[in-house]
Amino acid sequence: MTKINAATMGFNPDYSEQAPTVEDIKLLAGDVILEFGAPWCGHCQASAPIVADELSTRTLCHIKVFDGKGKKLGRAFGVTLWPTLIYLKNGEEVGRLVHPLLASEMTELLAL
Repeated sequence: MTKINAATMGFNPDYSEQAPTVEDIKLLAGDVILEFGAPWCGHCQASAPIVADELSTRTLCHIKVFDGKGKKLGRAFGVTLWPTLIYLKNGEEVGRLVHPLLASEMTELLAL
């Protein structure tokens, strides 16, 4: 799990090409937001302020993963649209949100 040590400490502001493995994700303790997207994606850019604002008031891990063709982690989670935010509790998915545009959508996701 050495690849994601920095990301497990909190918010990482950029999509990282160094994605954790599915096994790494299953080992994460506590609440985690796993965000799939790309820096050039218009939907990702539009959602970024909403996501950052909502997560800035919380103490949970936020791992931004640069997704795309041939990226195994995104395929393992069935990601087809960006950004896709997956809420994990102790490595298990409890909810997801695609193309968040409202703060209330993030609030609902994090209430699960």
